[in-house]
Amino acid sequence: MIRAGITGGIGSGKSVISDLFRLQGVPVFDADREAKHLNDTSPHIRRELTALFGRELYAGGMLNRPLLASLMFGDRKKVAAVNAIVHPVLCRYFLQWCIDHQDQPLVMIDAALLFEAGFIRLLDKVITVYAPEPIRLARVTERDHTRREAVQARMKHQLPEEEKMEQSDFVIYNDGSQSVIRQTAVILEELLQIATE
Repeated sequence: MIRAGITGGIGSGKSVISDLFRLQGVPVFDADREAKHLNDTSPHIRRELTALFGRELYAGGMLNRPLLASLMFGDRKKVAAVNAIVHPVLCRYFLQWCIDHQDQPLVMIDAALLFEAGFIRLLDKVITVYAPEPIRLARVTERDHTRREAVQARMKHQLPEEEKMEQSDFVIYNDGSQSVIRQTAVILEELLQIATE
């Protein structure tokens, strides 16, 4: 089994690329969705976040995401502390998911923080979805109905695109210059060939 990661900066279009792989029958683990699920259901995460920020974080029984975001806003140490709690649990959950899909020649994980969360050590191949910052800013401000400054603040917590590209095995250019469907098909063919060797 080949384990491949899909990453890219906010607004790069990595979810679209993940969907293209899903349409071709590749199981894709959505790290953001699973992290949200674990934040609500993992006793370990609940205990650690409550110890860090107080009981009001789970006052309604589920994680109060807006409260957590406001408590972490602009504080890199708090962001790092939360990531140190959530990411190891998410990595273990991903490994179990891989075991559950071991009959597949190829599985993927879609994760914005693929490098930052340490998933890289669990993977055989990495795909970065690239789009220039002006395009990403326009996409996210329109999609999330948010201010440009808020998007730029979120971008600062992600590894620069150039670094991601340098550390990747494949780069998909989602800037309108090439067909992402064709790029995805070429990568899928190569990964499946590697998986069957």
